[in-house]
Amino acid sequence: MKTAIIFKTRHGTTEKVAYMLAKRLTDSGDEVRVIDLAKTRQPHLNGYEKIIVGGSIHVGKIQREIKTFCERHNELLMNRKLGLFICCMETDAVKRRKEFEDSFQNELKAHASAKGIMGGEFLLEKMNFIERLVVRKVAHTRESVHDIDTEALEKFIKDINGLK
Repeated sequence: MKTAIIFKTRHGTTEKVAYMLAKRLTDSGDEVRVIDLAKTRQPHLNGYEKIIVGGSIHVGKIQREIKTFCERHNELLMNRKLGLFICCMETDAVKRRKEFEDSFQNELKAHASAKGIMGGEFLLEKMNFIERLVVRKVAHTRESVHDIDTEALEKFIKDINGLK
């Protein structure tokens, strides 16, 4: 099955997750194209049976480019097998769920076969001075933190492939 994974990343974690998903889907027989909205603003999506859209959460919100992409391509997304995911470092399950819910239109969430909250990373070496200050204060860390949720990733793959 032809699959497109569309993402936007700030520090690289969402890209990492997109390629992890691509590898797993390729291993299960899909032909996968990974599309970074920072490099390809208007991807051509005709011919793809599955579309996965993901972005990262910063200050409680997904990137504007992901929201705009979903709004512009709503009809196409509603006519394809759809997966939606976010990467975030929120530890409170209720707040994480709210971040996901706020990231995508209700219609798309209801249509999606797979939904995932994939964890995230604090990559201090890729952050600017202000971002590092905020992360150090809020997350109480002086080192990069890697917390991608591989279980969530595996569940997402099963869901998008229609497996139990």
